[in-house]
Amino acid sequence: MNAERRFRLGVLGSGKGSNFVAIADACAAGRLPAEVALVITDVPDAGILDRACERGLRAEYLPPGKFRSKLDEEAEAAYIAALQAAQVDLVVLAGFMRIIKAPMLRAFPLKIVNIHPALLPSFPGLESWKQALEYGVKVTGVTVHLVDHGIDTGPIIAQAAVPVEDDDTPESLHARIQRVEHELYPAALARIFAGDLKIEGRRTRRVPAA
Repeated sequence: MNAERRFRLGVLGSGKGSNFVAIADACAAGRLPAEVALVITDVPDAGILDRACERGLRAEYLPPGKFRSKLDEEAEAAYIAALQAAQVDLVVLAGFMRIIKAPMLRAFPLKIVNIHPALLPSFPGLESWKQALEYGVKVTGVTVHLVDHGIDTGPIIAQAAVPVEDDDTPESLHARIQRVEHELYPAALARIFAGDLKIEGRRTRRVPAA
């Protein structure tokens, strides 16, 4: 990707949209050479819709179909068509609570990014902060990764550690993780836009500019 142009982002979210806000505000402040071209949610009253409207950004609800954990075939085709019509360069998952399946992965190869509230490969799946607290680890964290066919298994772009305090509750740990997410996600996207990221199997590394 060429950092001299503004990239177009398609954001998928199911919840309040706090990571979306961090990304949109980084774009508005010039910290990211990008613009949010489209926000799509699978939840009709999701807070992310309000956050997008407050910023004058295009946002819409698209029905997810009959399944609870993934888009059905018709819905996935509609999501892909909307993202392609918006000419997005990158699909950014911001609390999107559905598994991304093969059709979307084929439509946007190595161009779908997710953030996970743990240091992958530890604690994949839902409510990772609760998993970390129950396991008793002293350090957890945040991972930004590309999306592949697995659950939280794609190549890792960036990670940041978050200590687990002795008196943490799931709520306090999650809040501290989210604060780190809001810093790490825009920074990781900036790394992608810089155009010096090379993917080698499951590994990513920076390649010096020519």
